[in-house]
Amino acid sequence: MRSNITLSERPRVLLVDDNPAMIARATAVLSRGCEIIGSAKNGTGALAAAATLTPEVVVLDISMPDITGLEVANRLKAGGSTAAIVFLSVHEDEAVMRAATAAGGLGYVIKSRLALDLEQAVMAASEGRPFTSSIL
Repeated sequence: MRSNITLSERPRVLLVDDNPAMIARATAVLSRGCEIIGSAKNGTGALAAAATLTPEVVVLDISMPDITGLEVANRLKAGGSTAAIVFLSVHEDEAVMRAATAAGGLGYVIKSRLALDLEQAVMAASEGRPFTSSIL
């Protein structure tokens, strides 16, 4: 974790999850080191928010009711977004992690490790480095 971060050094983050409690938890974890510029509760909202807010990092749930996070990531990249993608998921499956990487994800955080891993993943992604939660 970085200390003494100035506002201009804090990555601009968009949070996307269909569970409001997960958005609240992610906000609590990231608010010290990141600038939370917005949130969305589904893939459609994520695409609209990313287009208007131009985040540096998008923290993206994989399983959402309208458009999956994997598809959102693909659409963001196809649309020219330069935002780094950090997936936040309940899936501890190696195949899902590979699919997330194939969709352009730099980070993969398992929701049960959110408090331990999310800030590290976002900071790494903002610097162009990969990060994956350890699976126990």
